[in-house]
Amino acid sequence: MYRFGIVGAGMIADFHAQAIHAIPNAELTGIYSRSIDKANAFSKKHSCTPYDNYTSFITSPEIDIITICTPSGFHLEPISAAAKAGKHIICEKPLEVTAERVDEMIAVCAQNKVMLAGIFPRRFNASSQLLKQAINAGRFGNISMADAYIKWWRTQEYYESGAWRGTWKLDGGGALMNQSIHTIDLLLYVMGDVKSVRAETRLVAHDGIEVEDVGIAMLEFKNGALGVIQGSTACWSKSGHPAEIQITGSKGSVFMSDDKFRVWEFAEESEEDKEIRCKYGLSENEAGAGAADPSAIDFVWHQRNFEDVLNALDNGTKPLVDGFEGRRSIALLNAIYRSAKNGGEKELV
Repeated sequence: MYRFGIVGAGMIADFHAQAIHAIPNAELTGIYSRSIDKANAFSKKHSCTPYDNYTSFITSPEIDIITICTPSGFHLEPISAAAKAGKHIICEKPLEVTAERVDEMIAVCAQNKVMLAGIFPRRFNASSQLLKQAINAGRFGNISMADAYIKWWRTQEYYESGAWRGTWKLDGGGALMNQSIHTIDLLLYVMGDVKSVRAETRLVAHDGIEVEDVGIAMLEFKNGALGVIQGSTACWSKSGHPAEIQITGSKGSVFMSDDKFRVWEFAEESEEDKEIRCKYGLSENEAGAGAADPSAIDFVWHQRNFEDVLNALDNGTKPLVDGFEGRRSIALLNAIYRSAKNGGEKELV
């Protein structure tokens, strides 16, 4: 039985709690918040012990693993303290706001022999695994383009709901770093790393924030393919557009909307292709997961991610999203922001 403590009592912490409750060999035993009122309210809802003293929380013998649900630019400090206290760590995306801070995080966890894992639940969808297998099997022939489209909407009230939202220091960026990073990570997971980028960002639909709500990047992958990332929180939709990855090559095309396939077709059909289209085909007018409402996601995606971590602890192996894997998308996003700041000049990742 693995005993969990959650750091931070905001919206995403509820998804962590639900995921933990759903895992047979996991138990939620603690919640830490700087606000004892928030900690008490969360503890009553999820039947765990409230803490407003971080030292007491991370040294509790009733906690084996902590999950980090603080603002993005305040992940390193609580993780460093927890690692030194001997706790394993699961951290919400992004691991941090710069690759350098992630490097510090990886180092302190390695020094204290604790596991560091990130949250990228889209990797664990069956459809994501099918896409990766098709790429690895060479079914696309020569891959010509690999793109990610995240055309989402966030209200002005969303950005005003927390002083950290929309700041470089604690959000690390805007629509690309906060909302698009799940799909960007998935693109890197199936395609491999990016060699260079050219980018432009803009703020068009929101007031009072430092970061972008529209961003576009042109990518050159290390395997030679070209690609595009379009990420935005300025694309209004009542229900929200699904995030989409499009992979095209000389022998195949796949367009994946969230965890469903809008297109799955290859020049050389296999016996499983019809079954895949039937089982994972996109329903008409299907809303995007979290596209217009950040609370409209399924905790089961987090549950799969957590279960992978526990399996790795059981077997002494690496989780699918370890510190180095979590770093990849941040390094790319840092390069995208450098390019946008420098007028779209090419930046190496």
